[in-house]
This record gives sequence, C-alpha cells and structure tokens, in this order.
Amino acid sequence: MSDAKAPVQKVQTYGKKKHAIAVVTCQKGRGMIRVNGIPLNNVKPEGLRLKLQEPILLAGKAKFRSVDMRLRVRGGGHTSQIFAIRQAIAKAIVAYYQKFVDEPSKMEIKDAYMNMDRCLLVADPRRTEMKKFGGSGARSRFAKSYR
Repeated sequence: MSDAKAPVQKVQTYGKKKHAIAVVTCQKGRGMIRVNGIPLNNVKPEGLRLKLQEPILLAGKAKFRSVDMRLRVRGGGHTSQIFAIRQAIAKAIVAYYQKFVDEPSKMEIKDAYMNMDRCLLVADPRRTEMKKFGGSGARSRFAKSYR
C-alpha cells in the first residue's frame, strides 16, 4: 500500500487585464492548450486569435509540445479576456521552465517576451477612473449656464 507516485510537475499562474482574470494550470503533457474547455484555435473573437498565438510563436512551438495548459478566464470584456489569457500563458511557460527545466532556456523565453511586449509578463495597472458628481463622466463637467 506504500505505492509512492512521482510528484506531478505542475505550476499555476494568472494573467490580468482590467477586470478580466485568467488562471492557468500548466503541467507536463502533450501540447494541449484549452481555454474554458475550448481549444485555443477555436476561441472567439477570431480577430484577436493571433494575439493568443503570440506567446507560443515567440517562444517557439517546440517549447509548448511537452506541456498541457488549462485556462479559466472570467470577468471583463472579450478583448480584456484575450489579453489576460495571453499574459497567463506567457507567465506559465516561464514559471514551468524555471521550476522544472533549466535557467538558460527560461531566460531565453523571458528575454524574447520582454523584447516583444512587456505586458506579456507584467500586468497593466491602469483602471477606469470613477465618475464624480457635477458631470457625465470622470473628468467632464456640465456646461456652465448663466441664465
């Protein structure tokens, strides 16, 4: 009864954009990437599908052949969710390579991401400014009337 199984090579990271949060579980596998149970190349909207492919194309498809990724994304709009997924995938592959492969290949991937787009690894802190009284939005004010 003392059958000791080998520990599963698994990392969990997240990506954020505005109110969208994507959580990814990355583990040893055969190259499957699913977003809320849907394969990566079936994710809507089609126009932003290339943005999802960026982390894979930059690092090289060979780096993703040995890992499975399952993503859960919620909150925000379509575009924010796409950018959150993209960031989560990039952070997950860097974390996986740091923990289970070797440091030089992790640095190679990380440098490629940082040279392309810093938002692949670092979250964007900008948020919408709240509406205030005296106007229709955050900064606009009602026109002054003298009569």
